[in-house]
Amino acid sequence: NDTNVPDFILMGLTDSEEIQLALFIVFLLLYLITVLGNVGMILIIHLDLQLHTPMYFFLTHLSFIDLSYSTVITPKTVANLLTSNSISFRGCFTQMFFFVFLGTAECYLLSSMACDRYVAICCPLHYPVRMSKRLCRALVIGPYVIGFIDSLVNVVCMSRLHFCKSNVIHHFFCDTSPILSLSCTDTYDIEILILIIAGSTLMVSLITISASYVFILSTILKINSTSGKQKAFSTCASHLLGVTIFYGTLIFTYLKPRKSYSLGRNQVASVFYTIVIPMLNPLIYSLRNKEVKNTLIRVMQRIRYFLGL
Repeated sequence: NDTNVPDFILMGLTDSEEIQLALFIVFLLLYLITVLGNVGMILIIHLDLQLHTPMYFFLTHLSFIDLSYSTVITPKTVANLLTSNSISFRGCFTQMFFFVFLGTAECYLLSSMACDRYVAICCPLHYPVRMSKRLCRALVIGPYVIGFIDSLVNVVCMSRLHFCKSNVIHHFFCDTSPILSLSCTDTYDIEILILIIAGSTLMVSLITISASYVFILSTILKINSTSGKQKAFSTCASHLLGVTIFYGTLIFTYLKPRKSYSLGRNQVASVFYTIVIPMLNPLIYSLRNKEVKNTLIRVMQRIRYFLGL
């Protein structure tokens, strides 16, 4: 495919050297916290047999996706703040492939987690039987498969475009809208296809999550005791908060025509869901979870005992 563009230039977030240095420090710290938080969550769940339940099985994969999601974007963004902003054509489309793949997988994984919370609250007596290992694996493998197919279709279609207008991407990573704006061929059909894929992902996952929480809320309202209601709600509060933050930024950024694309607003939203949210999720799911906090305390006590402190 003759694209007439051997590589792209990522404009980044700012031209100011002082601001670039500040962003370098902030993004590097956020990425280190993201790695520590998500790897720590995976290890804690793996080490504690009490956490080998469907909910934490899904949470392990959410941490893995968040870690991978951030790693696809943040290290390159941090490096570009101090060095050359160039990225090869293949490198750009590879980054976009994993970005779309992991983003789509996270949408459907959050849907799987909502189904898990529905069964746990609405059918607690049948929970161990219904949420079998086989079903849990299917609810995890499905998001990865759908994400891979969606991303493959997206990248294959976009890689056939000709880029002869410019090689400057007005963004800090290879996202679909900024790349489409560089094409010198008609992108209408591809834009419609991407809108359908992205819209379907958001609608299917949001409908699943919304339906689950309608039944959950209905069940919680039927509980007589206040303590019972609080206990039931606490089991899904973290997931509900994570869903609200994640989908809010995605809808703001992507579920609209390219003509309404605003560089400044979209970059701020992109920083939030590519760099900030992967860091927040381990905090959201651990600080509000007594089981995780208790396990963390036990692990820290073992480490102190092992070190003789």
